[in-house]
Amino acid sequence: MPIKTFRGQIKQGGIQSIPIHTNDGKMGYRIVKLQLLGSDLTGGTQESTVKIYSVDQTSADGDVNFSDQTLLAVGFYEQNASSGIVGDQVVVFDNVVFNQDITITHIEGGTTQPVNYHIELEQVSLDLNETTVATLKDIRNVTG
Repeated sequence: MPIKTFRGQIKQGGIQSIPIHTNDGKMGYRIVKLQLLGSDLTGGTQESTVKIYSVDQTSADGDVNFSDQTLLAVGFYEQNASSGIVGDQVVVFDNVVFNQDITITHIEGGTTQPVNYHIELEQVSLDLNETTVATLKDIRNVTG
């Protein structure tokens, strides 16, 4: 299936919605790649935590809880020229199919620098049963 890409920059404490929903919900998506890159590569320090959720978020934080069923992916980017760390990142994402908008959040641990992100989503055609399950799961996560 085709790959859809999204890239951008998100500020410290930022929350961004990425619209992917369709009117009939018959197109699903699965995260296949999440990459992070600092905004200032000239030798500063940065420790960014980026999380992707299947539901809207009201705040951004650095706490990672893999028991949260709405958490689709987490990326951690570290850069510290004085200790020789340049562009080190850890990325974990779930192999779940979703068909509603996703939300990305960013917290920077030491400074107020933004971070750049690149997300690749694999498009997955859903039949009626899969559409119903994905939509109901998203509704349950919003209300529960």
